[in-house]
Amino acid sequence: MSIRAEQPEARPRVGVSSCLLGAPVRYNGGHSRYRFLTDMLDRHVEWVPICPEAEIGLGVPRETLRLERAEGADRVVASRSRADHTDDLRDVADRHGTALATLDGYVLKNKSPSCGLYGLPVFAGGRRVDGQSRGAFAARLVELLPDLPVEEQGRLSDPGLREHFVERVFAHARLRALFTAADADEGGAAGGSPGTGWRPRDLVAFHARHKLQLMAHSPEGYRATGRIVSQAGVRPPEEVRRDYTAAFTRALALRATVGRNANALQHAFGMVSDQLDDARRRDLLDVVDRYREGLVPLSVPVALIRHHCEAENVTWARKQTYLAPFPADLRLRNAMAPS
Repeated sequence: MSIRAEQPEARPRVGVSSCLLGAPVRYNGGHSRYRFLTDMLDRHVEWVPICPEAEIGLGVPRETLRLERAEGADRVVASRSRADHTDDLRDVADRHGTALATLDGYVLKNKSPSCGLYGLPVFAGGRRVDGQSRGAFAARLVELLPDLPVEEQGRLSDPGLREHFVERVFAHARLRALFTAADADEGGAAGGSPGTGWRPRDLVAFHARHKLQLMAHSPEGYRATGRIVSQAGVRPPEEVRRDYTAAFTRALALRATVGRNANALQHAFGMVSDQLDDARRRDLLDVVDRYREGLVPLSVPVALIRHHCEAENVTWARKQTYLAPFPADLRLRNAMAPS
């Protein structure tokens, strides 16, 4: 039985700027189709496309917008008409609040005065001023959902940032599936409150499967989430769900380092080493060391550990999400770690 077959499928719901999927809604009537999203990630996720500018009634094509600073506040202003669209763009996020709350991630169009997440230029008096800002819709989105994995298109060209974002999205989807599936099965608690239909043992099993993944990102985050799990049978379920979700997403928001990945690999090795002969043990440890030294990408030791876990039927290790955090055909974890 393969590792992938043991991982319950959780199809992420991902918000996205519509133009990134090829919709011709940009100011010039074009689009910004991003092939990683449409050609690779598309088969694994459910998209929730939104174009804030089109949604508030701006035409296609339309006059350009830019951020202007007035009285200490950054506003989205039209270049010719001088119309201020800031509040309308922020309201789009509020109108979609219910749908946004069920998302597992969001990909925003970079350099957009509505959707840009990082480094947008700001103007005052017709001249660019010091400082950078983010688009009005993007700013409201992260205010409403501070724990949601959010990235912008331009940064996803970086292999490390792309891998980290996708990993967070699929982990978020598994966590959402844990709680929502339990609610659907149990109908919630007696009062029907969402998030109360799961049982403590469900969370214990989920946490155990994510042990190595959490350790690779944040050992303290793993300990913090573990403390919350230990209270699952004592504290009110809705509080446990809230606190675990926040701690889990905060831990995975930290990027895994080479050292912490190597430590997670060593833990996985410890679970299978007794089943291997000396030659295979040395070979596996050598590959982990080569990863630590920057000579091979993470995919190499992970693939070897997965192979041995399958061959020797090591149940605990085979269930670890760290060994298969996202679909293999996304071709992640192949970049060399920075030296």
